[in-house]
Amino acid sequence: MKKVLEVNSVNDYVKHIGGEVLHSLISVIHYCELEHCRHSLNYYGVYGLFLMEESPYTLAYGQGVYKAGNHSLICVAPGQMGGVSDTGEEIQLKGWVLLFSPQLIAGTLLEKQIEDYHFFSYYQSEALRMQPNEWRTIVTCIKMIRNELQTNPETPRQRNILITYLLLILEYCSRFYERQFHTEAVSRNNDLLKRFDKLLHQYYKENRQYKYGVPTVKYCAQELFLSPNYFGDLIRQLTGETAIHTIRKFVMQRAQALLTEGRTVTETAYALGFDYPQHFSRQFKAHFGVSPKQLLENDEESTTLL
Repeated sequence: MKKVLEVNSVNDYVKHIGGEVLHSLISVIHYCELEHCRHSLNYYGVYGLFLMEESPYTLAYGQGVYKAGNHSLICVAPGQMGGVSDTGEEIQLKGWVLLFSPQLIAGTLLEKQIEDYHFFSYYQSEALRMQPNEWRTIVTCIKMIRNELQTNPETPRQRNILITYLLLILEYCSRFYERQFHTEAVSRNNDLLKRFDKLLHQYYKENRQYKYGVPTVKYCAQELFLSPNYFGDLIRQLTGETAIHTIRKFVMQRAQALLTEGRTVTETAYALGFDYPQHFSRQFKAHFGVSPKQLLENDEESTTLL
């Protein structure tokens, strides 16, 4: 059994690696200042940003393992696991860690929009590879948070200041990720969209809809070796549409072809993977503006006129 460090509070990790406790709900760690640092495989109950200036170690993240590159940003959220099992060996890491508790942001604007920062659920292979100026920007913000924690007491006013800094950092990270998306989208453009389209065709060719139902973003992302959020963000960057909209458009076009071939509404619904014809009919009408039945009636009228 691997030993797992339960990081239920920000200071669980701080104390494990010998850092300075600065606040009950937020912590800042500079790895270079630690005298004694050991690995830990962490189960997180808090949010965390790990800015790895240098990382020669193989880490676990989610269900995979990887080597974090230099000047990379790894983000974690409550319910995730990551790190390296503690062997008792002392190690030397370079970089910064910013941890904050869900309690810190409870009832604030940040709590409402935290799920919009998709990078908290990205896999390592989708981590942010920061450029030098981006790295300096985030480190400067983190240093400002640490200075605030070291020089001022915990008060409601300080909480507002800390949340403002967090919002600023996360908005910067979003901007940097958008830059990375744009760069990767250009290089991946044809390949990813072709593989996505091929996957959808293959899905129905192999009759997977009878086992899994209508294709989902999660299924497609897994088949393309991407996390759902990262996959969705890439598709949006490439097409201007959401991944779910792209899937539905493919499914509805297939539905139209099946109905035109003479399939009934019920037959078409089950052939596409819908559990209920009514659900299929609602999606069809939302997409085309007419129900499947109306489409069939219009086709019959056109045939009669001919």
